[in-house]
Amino acid sequence: MFEIAPSILSADFTRLADEIAKVKAGGAKMLHVDVMDGHFVPNITIGLPVVKSLRKATDMTIDTHLMISEPGRYAVQFVKAGADMVSVHLEADPHLQRTLVAIREAGAKAGIAINPGTSLDTLTEALPYADFVLLMSVNPGFGGQSFIPTMLDKLRRLKDMISSRGLAVKIEIDGGVDANNIAEIASAGAEMIVAGSAVFGGGEPTAAVKQLIEAGTDWA
Repeated sequence: MFEIAPSILSADFTRLADEIAKVKAGGAKMLHVDVMDGHFVPNITIGLPVVKSLRKATDMTIDTHLMISEPGRYAVQFVKAGADMVSVHLEADPHLQRTLVAIREAGAKAGIAINPGTSLDTLTEALPYADFVLLMSVNPGFGGQSFIPTMLDKLRRLKDMISSRGLAVKIEIDGGVDANNIAEIASAGAEMIVAGSAVFGGGEPTAAVKQLIEAGTDWA
């Protein structure tokens, strides 16, 4: 079974508390928070103050995705702000193992985020220090992009890599997920599935989450 992680990047920030309540009513237990710095990726989004506010507003799991340069400088600060999960990009952190250990020691789940064009071979050394891998199925930095079809094969290969090493590492996928492809994504091994536009784009987040969960279980 998989978890849906609605991405608040696509939510209406003027009604964020209401949007959160709606996705929770639909069955979501996680919130995905995209942090962008305008350097590692082109856009600038939200930061520590929003995570602190979210922590006060909900008991849902806060899954924070750091799309920033020098994530090792800030990862633990996000844990202290209330994040339950923090993922950092392999491409942005030359000291990835140290950052992952620091996130865990601060009390959160540590994740490695990896871009579509980055080889899975680069995960080899850091994988044992991670609780999850966030596989990007679009290039990070923008919402509303289409799923890259070749990421299904990459997802399957990542699942095999983790299983062959006997590691308890979960797989999260982010980018272009909707009701038409979620079943195939879930069947390929995704255990946490981020959805932004598919949840908040239609104006009915509760129904959208329920639809994704239903559609994603069709393969079982």
